[in-house]
Amino acid sequence: MNLTSPYLITDMSQETFHCQEELKLESGEVLPEFDLCYTTQGHLTPKKDNVIWVLHALTGDSNVQEWWSGLVGEDKFFDPTKYFIVCANNLGSCYGSTQPLSTNPVTGKAYYYDFPNLATRDMAAAFDRLREHLGIESIDTIIGGSLGGQVALEWSYILQEKVKNTIIVASNAKTSPWTIGFNEAQRMAIESDCTWGEKRPDAGKKGLETARAIGMLSYRHQEIFQASQSESEEKTDHFKVSSYLRYQGVKLANRFNALSYWVLTKAMDSHDLGRARGGTAKALSEIKSKVLSIGINTDMLFNKEESQFISQHVPKGTYREISSIYGHDAFLVENEQINYILKSFYLENND
Repeated sequence: MNLTSPYLITDMSQETFHCQEELKLESGEVLPEFDLCYTTQGHLTPKKDNVIWVLHALTGDSNVQEWWSGLVGEDKFFDPTKYFIVCANNLGSCYGSTQPLSTNPVTGKAYYYDFPNLATRDMAAAFDRLREHLGIESIDTIIGGSLGGQVALEWSYILQEKVKNTIIVASNAKTSPWTIGFNEAQRMAIESDCTWGEKRPDAGKKGLETARAIGMLSYRHQEIFQASQSESEEKTDHFKVSSYLRYQGVKLANRFNALSYWVLTKAMDSHDLGRARGGTAKALSEIKSKVLSIGINTDMLFNKEESQFISQHVPKGTYREISSIYGHDAFLVENEQINYILKSFYLENND
């Protein structure tokens, strides 16, 4: 992976954690062993009380300083000269962690379509194995957006008193039918690719292009499409937005694989903090950390009311809102607003 970034510091490290112990999954299936690719920046204090753990979104990776450079890096809010910053690639993702193209140690062949179903709870459990491997007893802050926010919330529930602050950005406590519907439409697009079902690394690639185009309609708001894709001339075909969506589809399909996309969207669908815990509100009420839930006023994928629900039901909850025309993707764009919200939260809650 390319680690070149203007925000890197000299002690930036990318490594792979290999867990030889099996991971029992919510589905009842088992991963006999697994890898997690992760990066660390900065140094632990003697008390090991400066850990910031960042969780990425659907197609992100462990190089947080590249995709969240407005938040993480030297002289940024999470500065590696002050904090020990960890970011691990999600289980099931194709950026170094165990995923469908990985070798199944039982058969000696790639998993492909035999890769087990993952839930956000399984991803959190895998991260907890890495935490133990790193010798980290407690975490100052877990922060994640979108799918990363879902996993962060699950992990915060698992960790209880071991995490001080949980920051959930543009996410929810239980995936809505609306979001599941978007994900299913994307998987249907992948299924329609004639190569889907074949055991080859690029299976479903054209379908993934279409899936990404569908996804972009939920990641952005109508206002940003109007602002950036409206036409300055009269025409009946070859619209700017058509080219834009096709470009985004090709761009993702060239860096990601359809099998991982399938697994990760299924994991997103599975998200329900209250499953087997007495319901969502009850599960939220049992989270011990201080929770900052950040919504986006134009988010159509994870609407702001879902973020408000989190802050209303955790014992120590705070809600803040980003105002933006970018929709769901605002959590990766509106850096000034996020920095202001974080500064206020830490001043009010971490004296």
